[in-house]
Amino acid sequence: MSSRTTTGSGTGIRLHAPAPGWSIDADVVVVGSGVAGLTAALRCAASGLRTVVVTKARLDDGSTRWAQGGIAAALGEGDTPEQHLEDTLVAGAGLCDEDAVRILVTEGPDAVRRLIDTGAHFDRNAAGEIELTREGGHHRRRIAHAGGDATGAEISRALVEAAKYAGDAEEPAGPIRTIENALVLDLLTDAEGRTAGVSLHVMGEGQHDGVGAVHARAVVLATGGMGQVFSATTNPSVSTGDGVALALRAGAEISDIEFVQFHPTVLFLGSDAEGQQPLVSEAVRGEGAHLVDADGVRFMVGQHELAELAPRDIVAKGIMRRMQEQGAEHMYLDARHFGAEMWEHRFPTILAACRAHGIDPVTEPIPVAPAAHYASGGIRTDSRGRTTVPGLYACGEVACTGVHGANRLASNSLLEGLVYAERIADDIAAELPAAGTPVPVSHPEVPQHPLLPAEARFAIQRIMTEGAGVLRSAASLAEAAERIEAIHAEARGALAENGKTAEPGVDTWESTNLLCVARVLVTAAQRREETRGCHWREDHADRDDEQWRKHIVVTLNPDRTLAVRTTDTAYFPPTRAQEQQ
Repeated sequence: MSSRTTTGSGTGIRLHAPAPGWSIDADVVVVGSGVAGLTAALRCAASGLRTVVVTKARLDDGSTRWAQGGIAAALGEGDTPEQHLEDTLVAGAGLCDEDAVRILVTEGPDAVRRLIDTGAHFDRNAAGEIELTREGGHHRRRIAHAGGDATGAEISRALVEAAKYAGDAEEPAGPIRTIENALVLDLLTDAEGRTAGVSLHVMGEGQHDGVGAVHARAVVLATGGMGQVFSATTNPSVSTGDGVALALRAGAEISDIEFVQFHPTVLFLGSDAEGQQPLVSEAVRGEGAHLVDADGVRFMVGQHELAELAPRDIVAKGIMRRMQEQGAEHMYLDARHFGAEMWEHRFPTILAACRAHGIDPVTEPIPVAPAAHYASGGIRTDSRGRTTVPGLYACGEVACTGVHGANRLASNSLLEGLVYAERIADDIAAELPAAGTPVPVSHPEVPQHPLLPAEARFAIQRIMTEGAGVLRSAASLAEAAERIEAIHAEARGALAENGKTAEPGVDTWESTNLLCVARVLVTAAQRREETRGCHWREDHADRDDEQWRKHIVVTLNPDRTLAVRTTDTAYFPPTRAQEQQ
């Protein structure tokens, strides 16, 4: 181990942190331990690559285990990838990259079968076939689930067990080494600007403590979402946009980040509730639950041919409109007709969560309201998960492959994580340079990026919820931008005038990452002057294909300003990494 390593990035900007005091070497470092991260790691290890998995909490504590609905794939009789593609394109509201979607739906069924071979157990019917259900936006039953509403937990269990087994494996499979309770800080690059690993901070657990580095020729970001940029979200507390912020500082392109999906039916815990909120899965509506107002009126009937099973953006907007009309803080999801047996068998997790908060869905409607759920955009990649930074890959929610367009189709997220993680691992195995461990460039002695105090997190969340939530307008976004920039300017000013910045630590690094994500999101939302998918502009109520059937791409300049451009069409242009090969 070395006593010191170095860090650099495409922008020259990095988080203020102590110099790494230790380092380890690998071929590949995967950041994140959800379905995308562990799938990539297992496949890399199977190719004989030395693989390190870095995860922010415990190995099984990411967003995947919270997924209640299931995983979508054309596995049922009469269903086809073409039908799955069509439903995905409709939900994506004209912004899906059709080639990316075709990869997803055609490679998806076999990817699910490989997941089953890994050890995941899905619910089956009396005939022993996978029991498929239906969710919003799907015209067929194609959602495989486990434990009723505990699909994510089962997938996480199977992959974590496989990773732990691989960690003990002998050649020819490369062992998987895991570093838990570690926040990744910045990308390491060599003198040519190619990926050379990551710097990270281990939070007082395991073999290493404090700031260190993993030197590797390929880095896979699978860090999940950024829901914590809003006050109320279904995302766990670790979902602070770290991967997107790291990629921006490294010079990567971010695309379509304005499309944040707000899940329509999140258990309403009060107007002052903050942080992670219990999700009431779309599968509950798939099984026949009704959305109603306080008078019991099914207000989604007549708004869409699928009523409560319309795509999520339409249902979220329908709920918000009804709330506005009636001056209500929430609507209701009525599934009393399920009966106790169905609730206990099909939705035990949701039943327990509701009862823990004093609501019994067997006997009363569930109060629900939209909350931030999923980022359809993220780090722009090509069909093999390559970003615009050589050697840097991204998959899962942190990535923007073009699959989701302006609004993710229900239960496509786990499938995307599987399919594109496998493609990344195959590309790394085929393309990884034969040279030895890379040498990162010099570590700047002066901090390049000021850190925010921990309490800034709550200010950012309130600003984003008020100005860039489900309902947006030029006025609300302008106010959000002004307030966000004021926080940014104050931190920059303090650093420039007297060299002061908040003390380095997990809370301050997370707050700083959230500010970075918030700046990009608000900037993109201001630029897109239309309503499309889960981006709802009150002052531009219509979808405008002539002007806006294209992607917004944002990068970070060395002076910390944002560069914004639009693509020519709904198709993604090649990444620079692709053009160089």
